[in-house]
Amino acid sequence: MYLGIATVLIAAMFFSNFATVLGPDGASEKIGYGEYIPYLLFLIMLVAANVMALATFKARMLQMRICILSSILLLAFQIWLAVDIIRHWNEMVFSITAVFPLVALILDLLAARGIFMDEAIVHAASHLRGDRKRKRQ
Repeated sequence: MYLGIATVLIAAMFFSNFATVLGPDGASEKIGYGEYIPYLLFLIMLVAANVMALATFKARMLQMRICILSSILLLAFQIWLAVDIIRHWNEMVFSITAVFPLVALILDLLAARGIFMDEAIVHAASHLRGDRKRKRQ
């Protein structure tokens, strides 16, 4: 569930505006995430990582590792966005979508933790079953 919500948040950024530039005469120009090539590349990598994490639900350890990799990418993207926001604070009005990577980062980390806990429970249960079979013999 966490991975699905994080994927939707990141995919929504493709169609969202990053900021609005206010001109001296009152005119405004919207800047989308897709208009700036590095942002677009980051978004493509992040959506691909989250979709891959969703698709690897049968290989739990791989899924957890992809979630952690996606979280690292999300952190880097959020830091980059924060630096751009600080640099252009007086020139632009920023959209709330600038915090979507942070929300998706938290969701991916929660998903990785949940996957790890599920895998630990399955691993412990399999060891308990193995011990019981050995005791019966």
